[in-house]
Amino acid sequence: MPTDFPSDAEDASLVAKARAGDNAEPLTVSEISQALKRTVEDRFGFVRLRGELSGVKRAASGHMYCALKDEKAVLDGVMWRGNTGRLPFNPEDGLEVVASGKLTTYPGRSKYQIVIERMELAGEGALLALLEKTRARLQAEGLFAQERKQPLPFLPRTIGVVTSPTGAVIRDILHRLADRFPSRVIVWPVLVQGQGAAEQVAGAVRGFSAIPEGHPDRPDLVIVARGGGSIEDLWSFNEEVVVRAIADCPIPTISAVGHETDTTLADYAADRRAPTPTAAAEIAVPVRAELAATLADFAARKKRAILRPVQLGRERLQARTDRLPKREALLEPHAQRLDDLAERLRRGLRDRAAQGREQLSNLRLAPAALHRNLREAQRALAGQKLAPALVERPLAERRQRLAALARLAEQLHPDRPLQRGYVRVTGPDGRTITDKAAAAKETALTLKFRDGELDVATADAASPATPRRKPRQTRTAPKQDDLFG
Repeated sequence: MPTDFPSDAEDASLVAKARAGDNAEPLTVSEISQALKRTVEDRFGFVRLRGELSGVKRAASGHMYCALKDEKAVLDGVMWRGNTGRLPFNPEDGLEVVASGKLTTYPGRSKYQIVIERMELAGEGALLALLEKTRARLQAEGLFAQERKQPLPFLPRTIGVVTSPTGAVIRDILHRLADRFPSRVIVWPVLVQGQGAAEQVAGAVRGFSAIPEGHPDRPDLVIVARGGGSIEDLWSFNEEVVVRAIADCPIPTISAVGHETDTTLADYAADRRAPTPTAAAEIAVPVRAELAATLADFAARKKRAILRPVQLGRERLQARTDRLPKREALLEPHAQRLDDLAERLRRGLRDRAAQGREQLSNLRLAPAALHRNLREAQRALAGQKLAPALVERPLAERRQRLAALARLAEQLHPDRPLQRGYVRVTGPDGRTITDKAAAAKETALTLKFRDGELDVATADAASPATPRRKPRQTRTAPKQDDLFG
């Protein structure tokens, strides 16, 4: 039986030689590698593989390299940059995925690999596992810490809403706000599902945060809202970019994603979670009617608090007034005493008049008694002599006072400063002028110097006229007798 390979005896030469009938030319390594590559790609042009990600690595070029493994085998994989940008999740080690693509070989390492065009999580369980893994990682960074939570404003003037402009969510929010407390609402339209939704939501939150303080369009509160759906529909609000944007937002935020049973990572990062978008509007603003009723109650309580002391004081005053004795009761003892004294006075006057009449009847007018009284009066008058010292002493005291006043008057005389070079300005009526405004009103002025007077006219006078000096009234020194009239 002929064989395809030479025997050991025939293969003893050092140099390869062509043999008769041999048409199998030796192939190069590159040729066999390319042949294998074409064979594999033709046979496995499209495959879907399920396995666990391992060794996930992103190159600087944006390409992703990884490995898919199960219990018995490992297969290398690569995903080019254009496809990695369309991934709806962040691939991590340990995730079970379903990868779609083609098998090929890499001649540089003599390995076969899968070129991944699409990657999906292998069922809802894998999605939940990724969610829990991402939540634990972000929580370890402190993004969900209670210390980061900001208090919500009691009555926001402007509310920013990040949601789809065409869904029922925005209508529910606006309707509830109008019912409770109408406020200014700024809607930032975004996609809430599908490719690019997470980036738009994060960009909207950062856009509201970038509005400077004091700007009329800067909201006091931000609501991130979406209607209910499956976990795949709500996955955009589990993306790390959205969670970090909400956690870093300086404006208080409310997360209202899905129904009451739905929970996303955005709910953990927000300052407040609302079970529904309608509940978010209820949390955002109070009920205006309730506020008005509360204010009315406070006003009534304030009025009662103010009037209560007055009422209590009035009651106490009335009680004390009632305990006071009557005016008649206070005056009765005094009236009785007055009557008693009046009666005693009448009796005393009658007794005194009777005594006087009795004494008068006993006295007789005698000349000797009259002379005696006259002599006593003359002796008393002779004893009352006017001594000069009694008159000179008051005069001396008054002279001293007059001299002191004269010295003071001389010091305070308005012409006294003229001796030191000052000038006194007087008007036509002789009145001293002390300010410019009064001088401007006069047509003529008199400047009095130490050695004489000078008549001048003001610059504003229409027609200067020679002022007439009022004759000085000579005052004569008071005579000595004038001091006493």
